[in-house]
Amino acid sequence: MNDVETALTRSLEGLDDTTWLREFVNIVDEHGAFQPLGKRHFAALVENGSTLLVTFESLPAIRTQGEPLGWHMVRDSGWSHLCLACDGDTWFRDPRVFGYFDRLVDDGFLEDFETVLFYGAGPCGYAAAAFSVTAPGARVLTISPQATLDPEHALWDNRFTEMRRVSFTDRYGFAPDMTEAADQAFVIYDPTETLDAMHAALFRRKNTTALKLRRMGDAIEGDLKAMQILHRLIELAGTGRLNAASFARLARTRRSHLPYLRRLLGAIEAAGRPTLVAALCRNVVARMKAPRFARRLEMLTSAEGAASGETHPDKDATEPARVG
Repeated sequence: MNDVETALTRSLEGLDDTTWLREFVNIVDEHGAFQPLGKRHFAALVENGSTLLVTFESLPAIRTQGEPLGWHMVRDSGWSHLCLACDGDTWFRDPRVFGYFDRLVDDGFLEDFETVLFYGAGPCGYAAAAFSVTAPGARVLTISPQATLDPEHALWDNRFTEMRRVSFTDRYGFAPDMTEAADQAFVIYDPTETLDAMHAALFRRKNTTALKLRRMGDAIEGDLKAMQILHRLIELAGTGRLNAASFARLARTRRSHLPYLRRLLGAIEAAGRPTLVAALCRNVVARMKAPRFARRLEMLTSAEGAASGETHPDKDATEPARVG
């Protein structure tokens, strides 16, 4: 472990906001550069290896984690890391952020790296896709990104009405267009989340791969962290090994992720499929401690016993049980 990687092992947990920021800036300045970008954004660069991970993150999330997401990759993979942080959801639509990337382009900074990977989720996923245009040939990994919030293209998205006065039509605007120069772009989303799926459908470029995670909800990044596979996804994307097959193998982890299993259970129950509900509960109870599934299975078993001799074959009794 070199000096940069050692420095990033310093714990910042448990510090108040002022002390945390001071210590954070000291670490970054010692091994890179910290730059405020107005009142709501900053850039924090840590230089280490020939692969540069550019993450777009919210300051509250960074504080919760204790450090930017990319520091893990600096320590474990020897990458360099550039964190663009926002205080609140801004979609990084700020001229100061535009100017920062303009300077990186003018200085040829991004060209100094063998590989550049842009990453973000939600509003930060929008930014990762939008600013990837500054590094032609880069790779892009986004989770449930918005394509735009321009009312002309996304009036159907009523989640962020306060952003409709913000321009998404000037520089770094329509995110799918900005990914055209990327080597590869990946969009992870839940197709059962209608609005997220509609945004994902706008990313239609030939270099873009849609990776579906059904029943994962509208906060997929948190689930991927909880399943401890987010960093692996980032590593695969950065090394050019992420594809539909490698993603599917990692996605199987959700078979042991209770929040996902609860959402799946709810969907099957809502569809009125008691036989599949019982099959799912048996599968989960056999593999892990899951009181909710055990109780549901007990209720179904009791009901079947009470109704024995009076029931008719269930309409889906012949369907195989399937988890995931």
